[in-house]
Amino acid sequence: MDLIDCTATDVRDALAGGTARCTDLVDRWIERTRAAETLNCYVAFDEAGLRQQARAAQARLDAGERLPLLGVPIALKDNIHAAGLPCGNGTHALHGHVVANDAALVHRLRAAGALITGKLGMHELAFGISSNNAVTGAVHNPWDASRIPGGSSGGCGAAVAARLVPAAIGTDTGGSVRVPAALCGVSGLRPTAGRVGGQGLAPISTTRDTAGPLARSVADLALLDSVLAQDATLLADVPLRGLKLGLPQEMFWSDLEPGVERSAREALDTLRRAGVEFVPVALPGIEALDAEVSFVVALFEFVRDMTRYLAEEARGVSFEEVVRGIGSPDVAAIAAPLLGAGAVPEAAYAQALQARRRLQALYRDAFAASGVPALVFPTTPATAARIGDDETVMHNGRACPTFATFIRNTDPGSNAGIPGLSLPIGLAGGLPAGLALDGPAGSDRHLLAIGRAVEAALPPMPPAPVR
Repeated sequence: MDLIDCTATDVRDALAGGTARCTDLVDRWIERTRAAETLNCYVAFDEAGLRQQARAAQARLDAGERLPLLGVPIALKDNIHAAGLPCGNGTHALHGHVVANDAALVHRLRAAGALITGKLGMHELAFGISSNNAVTGAVHNPWDASRIPGGSSGGCGAAVAARLVPAAIGTDTGGSVRVPAALCGVSGLRPTAGRVGGQGLAPISTTRDTAGPLARSVADLALLDSVLAQDATLLADVPLRGLKLGLPQEMFWSDLEPGVERSAREALDTLRRAGVEFVPVALPGIEALDAEVSFVVALFEFVRDMTRYLAEEARGVSFEEVVRGIGSPDVAAIAAPLLGAGAVPEAAYAQALQARRRLQALYRDAFAASGVPALVFPTTPATAARIGDDETVMHNGRACPTFATFIRNTDPGSNAGIPGLSLPIGLAGGLPAGLALDGPAGSDRHLLAIGRAVEAALPPMPPAPVR
Protein backbone atom coordinates (compact mmCIF):
# COMPACT_ATOMS: atom_id res chain seq x y z
CA MET A 1 0.00 0.00 0.00
CA ASP A 2 1.17 3.52 -0.82
CA LEU A 3 2.39 5.28 2.33
CA ILE A 4 0.02 8.25 1.87
CA ASP A 5 -2.81 5.71 2.02
CA CYS A 6 -1.54 4.32 5.32
CA THR A 7 -2.29 5.24 8.90
CA ALA A 8 -0.77 8.10 10.86
CA THR A 9 1.18 5.57 12.92
CA ASP A 10 2.60 4.00 9.74
CA VAL A 11 3.60 7.42 8.43
CA ARG A 12 5.21 8.40 11.72
CA ASP A 13 7.20 5.15 11.84
CA ALA A 14 8.35 5.45 8.21
CA LEU A 15 9.53 9.01 8.76
CA ALA A 16 11.29 8.09 11.99
CA GLY A 17 12.92 5.09 10.33
CA GLY A 18 14.17 7.15 7.41
CA THR A 19 12.33 5.13 4.76
CA ALA A 20 10.29 8.16 3.66
CA ARG A 21 10.80 11.91 3.54
CA CYS A 22 8.20 14.29 4.89
CA THR A 23 8.62 16.80 2.06
CA ASP A 24 7.98 14.16 -0.60
CA LEU A 25 4.89 12.83 1.14
CA VAL A 26 3.45 16.30 1.67
CA ASP A 27 3.86 17.09 -2.04
CA ARG A 28 1.75 14.03 -2.81
CA TRP A 29 -0.92 14.82 -0.21
CA ILE A 30 -1.18 18.31 -1.69
CA GLU A 31 -1.60 16.84 -5.18
CA ARG A 32 -4.32 14.50 -3.94
CA THR A 33 -6.10 17.32 -2.11
CA ARG A 34 -6.15 19.41 -5.28
CA ALA A 35 -7.58 16.47 -7.21
CA ALA A 36 -10.38 16.03 -4.64
CA GLU A 37 -11.47 19.68 -4.45
CA THR A 38 -15.02 18.79 -5.51
CA LEU A 39 -15.52 17.00 -2.17
CA ASN A 40 -15.21 20.45 -0.54
CA CYS A 41 -13.49 19.03 2.53
CA TYR A 42 -11.37 22.09 3.25
CA VAL A 43 -12.52 25.65 3.82
CA ALA A 44 -8.87 26.72 4.15
CA PHE A 45 -5.98 24.58 2.90
CA ASP A 46 -2.57 26.01 3.83
CA GLU A 47 -0.49 24.61 0.97
CA ALA A 48 2.47 26.98 1.37
CA GLY A 49 2.46 26.69 5.15
CA LEU A 50 2.26 22.91 4.93
CA ARG A 51 5.32 22.75 2.69
CA GLN A 52 7.20 25.04 5.06
CA GLN A 53 6.25 22.87 8.04
CA ALA A 54 7.32 19.75 6.13
CA ARG A 55 10.77 21.19 5.40
CA ALA A 56 11.23 22.10 9.05
CA ALA A 57 10.04 18.66 10.20
CA GLN A 58 12.36 16.87 7.79
CA ALA A 59 15.32 18.91 9.05
CA ARG A 60 14.46 17.85 12.59
CA LEU A 61 14.16 14.21 11.54
CA ASP A 62 17.50 14.41 9.71
CA ALA A 63 19.04 15.78 12.92
CA GLY A 64 17.85 12.70 14.79
CA GLU A 65 14.90 14.26 16.64
CA ARG A 66 11.94 11.98 17.36
CA LEU A 67 8.51 13.04 18.60
CA PRO A 68 5.13 11.26 18.70
CA LEU A 69 3.78 13.03 15.58
CA LEU A 70 6.89 14.51 13.97
CA GLY A 71 6.09 15.09 10.31
CA VAL A 72 2.54 13.72 10.45
CA PRO A 73 -0.12 15.98 8.83
CA ILE A 74 -3.24 16.66 10.89
CA ALA A 75 -6.25 18.70 9.73
CA LEU A 76 -8.55 20.69 12.01
CA LYS A 77 -12.27 21.36 12.05
CA ASP A 78 -13.06 25.00 11.33
CA ASN A 79 -14.09 25.71 14.94
CA ILE A 80 -10.60 25.06 16.36
CA HIS A 81 -8.11 27.92 16.61
CA ALA A 82 -4.76 27.60 14.82
CA ALA A 83 -2.53 30.67 14.67
CA GLY A 84 -2.38 32.23 11.21
CA LEU A 85 -5.39 30.32 9.91
CA PRO A 86 -9.05 31.34 9.79
CA CYS A 87 -11.49 29.98 12.35
CA GLY A 88 -14.88 30.54 10.78
CA ASN A 89 -17.01 28.04 12.73
CA GLY A 90 -18.79 27.50 9.43
CA THR A 91 -20.73 30.75 9.74
CA HIS A 92 -20.88 34.02 7.81
CA ALA A 93 -19.95 36.41 10.63
CA LEU A 94 -16.65 34.60 11.32
CA HIS A 95 -15.86 33.01 7.96
CA GLY A 96 -12.32 33.69 6.79
CA HIS A 97 -11.34 35.60 9.94
CA VAL A 98 -7.76 34.65 10.83
CA VAL A 99 -6.94 34.06 14.49
CA ALA A 100 -3.64 34.82 16.20
CA ASN A 101 -3.53 32.03 18.77
CA ASP A 102 -3.48 28.25 18.90
CA ALA A 103 -6.10 26.31 20.80
CA ALA A 104 -4.58 24.41 23.70
CA LEU A 105 -4.94 21.14 21.81
CA VAL A 106 -3.24 22.60 18.72
CA HIS A 107 -0.33 23.72 20.89
CA ARG A 108 -0.02 20.10 22.03
CA LEU A 109 -0.19 18.78 18.46
CA ARG A 110 2.54 21.17 17.32
CA ALA A 111 4.68 20.31 20.35
CA ALA A 112 4.38 16.64 19.33
CA GLY A 113 5.62 17.52 15.84
CA ALA A 114 2.36 17.48 13.87
CA LEU A 115 1.95 19.49 10.68
CA ILE A 116 -1.30 21.49 10.58
CA THR A 117 -2.72 21.27 7.06
CA GLY A 118 -5.69 23.64 7.29
CA LYS A 119 -9.32 23.93 8.33
CA LEU A 120 -12.05 21.49 7.40
CA GLY A 121 -15.69 22.14 6.56
CA MET A 122 -18.43 21.59 9.11
CA HIS A 123 -22.11 22.09 9.75
CA GLU A 124 -22.73 25.76 10.44
CA LEU A 125 -21.99 26.60 14.09
CA ALA A 126 -21.72 22.80 14.64
CA PHE A 127 -25.54 22.66 14.94
CA GLY A 128 -26.27 19.71 12.66
CA ILE A 129 -25.21 16.38 11.25
CA SER A 130 -25.21 16.88 7.46
CA SER A 131 -22.38 19.42 6.90
CA ASN A 132 -24.60 20.87 4.17
CA ASN A 133 -23.48 24.41 4.90
CA ALA A 134 -25.08 27.34 3.07
CA VAL A 135 -22.07 29.57 3.85
CA THR A 136 -19.15 27.34 2.85
CA GLY A 137 -20.94 24.78 0.70
CA ALA A 138 -21.83 21.16 1.25
CA VAL A 139 -19.11 18.67 2.15
CA HIS A 140 -19.49 15.52 0.05
CA ASN A 141 -19.09 11.91 1.15
CA PRO A 142 -16.17 10.20 -0.66
CA TRP A 143 -18.22 7.01 -0.99
CA ASP A 144 -20.99 8.79 -2.89
CA ALA A 145 -20.73 12.51 -3.62
CA SER A 146 -24.52 12.88 -3.54
CA ARG A 147 -24.49 11.88 0.15
CA ILE A 148 -23.70 13.71 3.35
CA PRO A 149 -20.47 12.90 5.22
CA GLY A 150 -22.20 13.36 8.56
CA GLY A 151 -21.58 16.20 10.93
CA SER A 152 -20.93 18.45 12.39
CA SER A 153 -17.29 17.37 11.76
CA GLY A 154 -18.15 16.31 8.21
CA GLY A 155 -15.00 17.66 6.61
CA CYS A 156 -12.96 15.63 9.07
CA GLY A 157 -14.69 12.37 8.21
CA ALA A 158 -14.57 13.02 4.46
CA ALA A 159 -10.92 14.13 4.38
CA VAL A 160 -9.70 11.12 6.36
CA ALA A 161 -11.82 8.70 4.31
CA ALA A 162 -10.59 10.24 1.05
CA ARG A 163 -7.00 9.91 2.35
CA LEU A 164 -6.30 13.61 1.95
CA VAL A 165 -4.78 13.51 5.44
CA PRO A 166 -4.01 10.63 7.84
CA ALA A 167 -6.06 12.08 10.71
CA ALA A 168 -8.16 15.05 11.74
CA ILE A 169 -9.42 16.66 14.92
CA GLY A 170 -13.12 17.39 15.18
CA THR A 171 -15.46 18.28 18.00
CA ASP A 172 -18.37 16.28 19.39
CA THR A 173 -21.36 17.67 21.27
CA GLY A 174 -24.01 15.06 20.47
CA GLY A 175 -22.23 12.80 18.01
CA SER A 176 -20.28 15.15 15.78
CA VAL A 177 -17.11 13.02 15.67
CA ARG A 178 -18.72 9.58 15.73
CA VAL A 179 -21.50 10.26 13.18
CA PRO A 180 -19.12 11.34 10.38
CA ALA A 181 -16.75 8.52 11.35
CA ALA A 182 -19.59 6.03 10.84
CA LEU A 183 -20.94 7.57 7.64
CA CYS A 184 -17.48 7.91 6.05
CA GLY A 185 -16.08 4.53 7.13
CA VAL A 186 -13.33 5.70 9.50
CA SER A 187 -12.75 5.54 13.26
CA GLY A 188 -13.59 8.28 15.72
CA LEU A 189 -13.22 8.92 19.44
CA ARG A 190 -15.30 11.15 21.68
CA PRO A 191 -13.22 11.47 24.88
CA THR A 192 -14.66 11.71 28.38
CA ALA A 193 -15.96 15.24 28.93
CA GLY A 194 -13.15 17.43 30.24
CA ARG A 195 -10.36 15.09 29.14
CA VAL A 196 -9.25 17.43 26.33
CA GLY A 197 -9.08 21.14 27.17
CA GLY A 198 -11.57 23.39 25.38
CA GLN A 199 -9.57 26.63 25.25
CA GLY A 200 -9.59 27.99 21.72
CA LEU A 201 -12.65 26.08 20.51
CA ALA A 202 -15.74 27.91 19.28
CA PRO A 203 -18.37 26.42 21.59
CA ILE A 204 -21.89 25.17 21.61
CA SER A 205 -21.90 23.93 25.19
CA THR A 206 -18.95 23.70 27.57
CA THR A 207 -20.77 20.95 29.46
CA ARG A 208 -21.19 18.79 26.37
CA ASP A 209 -18.45 19.81 23.90
CA THR A 210 -15.20 17.93 23.50
CA ALA A 211 -12.59 17.72 20.77
CA GLY A 212 -11.77 14.26 19.47
CA PRO A 213 -9.76 12.56 16.71
CA LEU A 214 -10.85 10.82 13.51
CA ALA A 215 -8.41 8.44 11.85
CA ARG A 216 -8.15 5.12 10.01
CA SER A 217 -7.16 2.90 12.92
CA VAL A 218 -7.68 2.64 16.66
CA ALA A 219 -3.90 2.79 17.08
CA ASP A 220 -4.04 6.25 15.50
CA LEU A 221 -6.86 7.32 17.79
CA ALA A 222 -4.82 6.15 20.77
CA LEU A 223 -1.75 8.01 19.53
CA LEU A 224 -3.69 11.23 19.06
CA ASP A 225 -5.49 10.81 22.38
CA SER A 226 -2.14 10.45 24.14
CA VAL A 227 -1.12 13.83 22.72
CA LEU A 228 -4.44 15.65 23.11
CA ALA A 229 -5.02 14.43 26.68
CA GLN A 230 -1.34 14.19 27.66
CA ASP A 231 -1.95 10.59 28.71
CA ALA A 232 0.74 8.17 27.57
CA THR A 233 -0.79 5.13 29.32
CA LEU A 234 -0.02 2.13 27.13
CA LEU A 235 -3.02 0.22 25.82
CA ALA A 236 -3.40 -3.15 27.48
CA ASP A 237 -3.78 -6.27 25.35
CA VAL A 238 -7.46 -7.24 25.66
CA PRO A 239 -8.22 -10.87 24.74
CA LEU A 240 -11.60 -11.19 23.06
CA ARG A 241 -12.13 -14.68 24.44
CA GLY A 242 -14.03 -14.19 27.68
CA LEU A 243 -14.59 -10.46 27.14
CA LYS A 244 -18.10 -9.39 28.11
CA LEU A 245 -19.69 -6.47 26.27
CA GLY A 246 -23.13 -4.99 26.90
CA LEU A 247 -26.06 -4.82 24.50
CA PRO A 248 -28.31 -1.95 25.63
CA GLN A 249 -31.91 -3.05 25.68
CA GLU A 250 -33.56 0.24 24.85
CA MET A 251 -33.77 2.12 21.53
CA PHE A 252 -30.16 1.60 20.40
CA TRP A 253 -30.91 -1.60 18.44
CA SER A 254 -34.43 -0.72 17.29
CA ASP A 255 -35.72 0.81 14.03
CA LEU A 256 -32.45 0.33 12.17
CA GLU A 257 -32.08 0.59 8.42
CA PRO A 258 -31.98 -3.06 7.28
CA GLY A 259 -28.47 -2.80 5.83
CA VAL A 260 -27.12 -1.21 9.00
CA GLU A 261 -28.76 -3.87 11.16
CA ARG A 262 -27.38 -6.64 8.99
CA SER A 263 -23.84 -5.21 9.12
CA ALA A 264 -24.01 -4.70 12.88
CA ARG A 265 -25.38 -8.19 13.54
CA GLU A 266 -22.66 -9.70 11.34
CA ALA A 267 -20.06 -7.79 13.36
CA LEU A 268 -21.51 -9.22 16.57
CA ASP A 269 -21.45 -12.72 15.09
CA THR A 270 -17.77 -12.27 14.18
CA LEU A 271 -16.98 -11.14 17.70
CA ARG A 272 -18.94 -14.05 19.21
CA ARG A 273 -16.88 -16.48 17.16
CA ALA A 274 -13.79 -14.77 18.56
CA GLY A 275 -15.03 -15.44 22.09
CA VAL A 276 -16.89 -12.28 23.07
CA GLU A 277 -19.93 -12.75 25.29
CA PHE A 278 -22.74 -10.22 24.90
CA VAL A 279 -24.70 -9.31 28.00
CA PRO A 280 -28.10 -7.55 27.96
CA VAL A 281 -27.86 -4.22 29.80
CA ALA A 282 -30.95 -2.28 30.87
CA LEU A 283 -30.98 1.53 30.75
CA PRO A 284 -34.59 2.16 31.77
CA GLY A 285 -36.04 5.49 30.71
CA ILE A 286 -32.87 6.62 28.94
CA GLU A 287 -34.61 8.07 25.89
CA ALA A 288 -36.86 10.37 27.93
CA LEU A 289 -34.05 11.29 30.30
CA ASP A 290 -31.75 12.17 27.42
CA ALA A 291 -34.45 14.40 25.95
CA GLU A 292 -34.66 16.31 29.24
CA VAL A 293 -30.97 17.15 28.97
CA SER A 294 -30.03 17.47 25.33
CA PHE A 295 -31.32 20.63 23.69
CA VAL A 296 -32.05 22.48 26.92
CA VAL A 297 -28.41 22.36 28.03
CA ALA A 298 -27.04 23.00 24.53
CA LEU A 299 -29.25 25.99 23.76
CA PHE A 300 -28.87 27.67 27.15
CA GLU A 301 -25.10 27.24 27.13
CA PHE A 302 -24.77 28.27 23.47
CA VAL A 303 -26.02 31.76 24.31
CA ARG A 304 -23.82 32.01 27.40
CA ASP A 305 -20.69 30.30 26.08
CA MET A 306 -20.65 31.72 22.56
CA THR A 307 -21.13 35.24 23.95
CA ARG A 308 -18.20 34.70 26.33
CA TYR A 309 -16.03 33.16 23.58
CA LEU A 310 -16.62 36.03 21.15
CA ALA A 311 -15.61 38.55 23.83
CA GLU A 312 -12.63 36.68 25.30
CA GLU A 313 -11.19 35.76 21.91
CA ALA A 314 -11.86 39.27 20.52
CA ARG A 315 -13.55 37.90 17.41
CA GLY A 316 -14.94 41.33 16.52
CA VAL A 317 -18.61 40.42 16.31
CA SER A 318 -21.44 40.04 18.80
CA PHE A 319 -23.57 36.99 19.50
CA GLU A 320 -26.52 38.77 17.88
CA GLU A 321 -24.49 39.43 14.72
CA VAL A 322 -23.45 35.79 14.52
CA VAL A 323 -27.03 34.56 14.82
CA ARG A 324 -28.46 37.10 12.39
CA GLY A 325 -25.80 36.15 9.84
CA ILE A 326 -26.58 32.42 9.84
CA GLY A 327 -26.95 31.15 6.29
CA SER A 328 -28.21 27.60 6.76
CA PRO A 329 -32.00 27.48 7.27
CA ASP A 330 -31.90 24.48 9.60
CA VAL A 331 -29.40 26.23 11.89
CA ALA A 332 -31.28 29.53 11.78
CA ALA A 333 -34.42 27.70 12.89
CA ILE A 334 -32.56 26.51 16.00
CA ALA A 335 -30.61 29.64 16.87
CA ALA A 336 -32.77 32.61 15.82
CA PRO A 337 -35.43 32.06 18.53
CA LEU A 338 -32.69 32.33 21.16
CA LEU A 339 -32.55 36.09 20.53
CA GLY A 340 -36.10 36.48 21.80
CA ALA A 341 -38.87 34.54 23.45
CA GLY A 342 -37.29 31.21 22.52
CA ALA A 343 -34.37 31.65 24.92
CA VAL A 344 -34.09 28.85 27.48
CA PRO A 345 -35.06 30.01 31.00
CA GLU A 346 -32.44 29.53 33.70
CA ALA A 347 -34.87 27.41 35.74
CA ALA A 348 -35.28 24.99 32.83
CA TYR A 349 -31.49 24.82 32.48
CA ALA A 350 -31.11 23.99 36.18
CA GLN A 351 -33.66 21.18 35.82
CA ALA A 352 -31.79 19.86 32.77
CA LEU A 353 -28.55 19.73 34.74
CA GLN A 354 -30.33 17.71 37.42
CA ALA A 355 -31.56 15.35 34.70
CA ARG A 356 -27.99 15.08 33.43
CA ARG A 357 -26.84 13.91 36.85
CA ARG A 358 -29.55 11.25 36.80
CA LEU A 359 -28.45 10.22 33.32
CA GLN A 360 -24.86 9.89 34.51
CA ALA A 361 -26.02 7.82 37.47
CA LEU A 362 -28.05 5.58 35.14
CA TYR A 363 -24.96 4.80 33.09
CA ARG A 364 -22.76 4.42 36.17
CA ASP A 365 -25.18 1.98 37.78
CA ALA A 366 -25.66 0.03 34.55
CA PHE A 367 -21.92 -0.49 34.09
CA ALA A 368 -21.50 -1.47 37.74
CA ALA A 369 -24.44 -3.89 37.78
CA SER A 370 -23.58 -5.60 34.51
CA GLY A 371 -19.83 -5.67 34.97
CA VAL A 372 -19.24 -4.86 31.30
CA PRO A 373 -16.51 -2.38 30.29
CA ALA A 374 -18.41 -1.14 27.23
CA LEU A 375 -21.80 -1.05 25.54
CA VAL A 376 -22.08 -1.98 21.86
CA PHE A 377 -24.59 -0.69 19.31
CA PRO A 378 -24.80 0.76 15.77
CA THR A 379 -23.37 4.29 15.73
CA THR A 380 -26.16 5.59 13.51
CA PRO A 381 -29.49 3.92 12.64
CA ALA A 382 -28.97 4.64 8.93
CA THR A 383 -26.27 5.13 6.31
CA ALA A 384 -25.58 8.56 4.82
CA ALA A 385 -28.60 10.57 3.72
CA ARG A 386 -28.71 12.51 0.48
CA ILE A 387 -27.38 16.06 0.53
CA GLY A 388 -30.38 18.37 0.88
CA ASP A 389 -32.31 16.14 3.26
CA ASP A 390 -31.64 18.69 6.00
CA GLU A 391 -34.97 18.66 7.78
CA THR A 392 -36.34 15.16 7.16
CA VAL A 393 -34.98 11.90 5.80
CA MET A 394 -36.84 8.83 4.61
CA HIS A 395 -36.08 6.12 7.15
CA ASN A 396 -37.70 2.71 6.96
CA GLY A 397 -40.49 4.04 4.79
CA ARG A 398 -41.39 7.19 6.70
CA ALA A 399 -40.18 10.78 6.92
CA CYS A 400 -38.14 11.28 10.11
CA PRO A 401 -36.29 14.34 11.50
CA THR A 402 -32.78 14.16 10.06
CA PHE A 403 -30.89 15.54 13.07
CA ALA A 404 -32.71 13.44 15.65
CA THR A 405 -32.46 10.27 13.56
CA PHE A 406 -28.69 10.39 13.14
CA ILE A 407 -27.79 11.39 16.71
CA ARG A 408 -30.30 9.04 18.36
CA ASN A 409 -27.68 6.52 19.48
CA THR A 410 -24.78 8.91 20.14
CA ASP A 411 -26.58 11.66 22.05
CA PRO A 412 -27.20 9.89 25.40
CA GLY A 413 -23.53 9.08 25.98
CA SER A 414 -22.63 12.62 24.94
CA ASN A 415 -24.97 14.11 27.51
CA ALA A 416 -23.59 11.79 30.18
CA GLY A 417 -20.04 12.85 29.27
CA ILE A 418 -18.77 9.29 28.81
CA PRO A 419 -16.23 8.23 26.18
CA GLY A 420 -17.40 6.72 22.90
CA LEU A 421 -15.78 5.07 19.91
CA SER A 422 -17.09 4.46 16.41
CA LEU A 423 -15.44 1.74 14.32
CA PRO A 424 -16.18 0.95 10.66
CA ILE A 425 -17.88 -2.40 10.04
CA GLY A 426 -18.08 -2.46 6.25
CA LEU A 427 -20.66 -1.39 3.72
CA ALA A 428 -24.45 -1.50 3.74
CA GLY A 429 -25.81 -0.90 0.27
CA GLY A 430 -22.45 0.50 -0.80
CA LEU A 431 -22.26 3.00 2.06
CA PRO A 432 -20.31 2.69 5.34
CA ALA A 433 -21.83 1.65 8.64
CA GLY A 434 -20.32 2.05 12.09
CA LEU A 435 -20.31 0.15 15.37
CA ALA A 436 -20.19 2.20 18.59
CA LEU A 437 -18.55 1.34 21.89
CA ASP A 438 -19.42 3.48 24.94
CA GLY A 439 -17.47 3.09 28.17
CA PRO A 440 -17.67 4.42 31.74
CA ALA A 441 -16.44 7.95 32.41
CA GLY A 442 -12.65 8.09 32.53
CA SER A 443 -12.13 4.70 30.86
CA ASP A 444 -10.80 6.18 27.61
CA ARG A 445 -7.56 4.21 27.37
CA HIS A 446 -9.25 0.92 28.27
CA LEU A 447 -12.03 1.64 25.78
CA LEU A 448 -9.40 2.22 23.11
CA ALA A 449 -7.75 -1.07 24.07
CA ILE A 450 -11.07 -2.87 23.65
CA GLY A 451 -11.62 -1.06 20.37
CA ARG A 452 -8.22 -2.19 19.11
CA ALA A 453 -9.08 -5.81 19.88
CA VAL A 454 -12.50 -5.50 18.22
CA GLU A 455 -10.98 -3.83 15.17
CA ALA A 456 -8.48 -6.67 14.76
CA ALA A 457 -11.31 -9.23 14.65
CA LEU A 458 -13.39 -7.40 12.04
CA PRO A 459 -12.71 -7.39 8.28
CA PRO A 460 -10.62 -4.40 7.18
CA MET A 461 -12.49 -1.45 5.72
CA PRO A 462 -11.91 -1.04 1.96
CA PRO A 463 -10.71 2.36 0.75
CA ALA A 464 -13.30 4.91 -0.32
CA PRO A 465 -13.59 5.22 -4.11
CA VAL A 466 -13.63 9.07 -3.88
CA ARG A 467 -16.20 9.36 -6.62
